[in-house]
Amino acid sequence: MDIASGIVVYVLLWWLVFFMALPIGVRVPDVQDAGHASSAPANPLIVKKLIAATLIAAVLWCVAWGLIEADLYSFRESVKGPF
Repeated sequence: MDIASGIVVYVLLWWLVFFMALPIGVRVPDVQDAGHASSAPANPLIVKKLIAATLIAAVLWCVAWGLIEADLYSFRESVKGPF
């Protein structure tokens, strides 16, 4: 995997993990402030979720890199197209 492909894979993994982590631990406040959405979380814990997404995506990227570099499965040979 070259550098550009590695960056693209990491960014995609990071966003997927981040969006999966967003609803974890979200609580709606008992008292709603005027002008706020009724579903707005009281404490979204964004920094913890950013750090968790970064670490989990790094581990998943290492697994993906290892599988690609080990050549256990060839993605290029599995696609049989008209070209």
